[in-house]
Amino acid sequence: MLVSAFAFGGIPKKAVQKAFSEADIYVSPALLREYRDVPLELITEGKIDQLQLKALIAGIAAFVTKAKVVNPQKKFIICRDPEDRLDAAFKVAGEALKKSRLTMKEVDNAVKTVRRKTYAKMK
Repeated sequence: MLVSAFAFGGIPKKAVQKAFSEADIYVSPALLREYRDVPLELITEGKIDQLQLKALIAGIAAFVTKAKVVNPQKKFIICRDPEDRLDAAFKVAGEALKKSRLTMKEVDNAVKTVRRKTYAKMK
């Protein structure tokens, strides 16, 4: 959301501005690393121009300045986009099954199981 807010504006920018004015902002060390890495990835991939890069870096800096760093004890997989959910599930499954010799069907079943267990823990 921060990338969209500061590089492109629109509704994401309004949402971030509202959060700035009405809420406490919390970030994890992993999120800080992502905020550091993503702008450079976007400019390298040609997805933003230099002006957008400057706006993005300035916006993220302002956001992080207001944020409190926390170290979460629990991790949640929260993705709205179905493709992102699938990617997240495969990453979780890949970590869990790194040294195994499973077939694709077994991997698919494992992904479904991991996802089901993860969402069950969130309830």
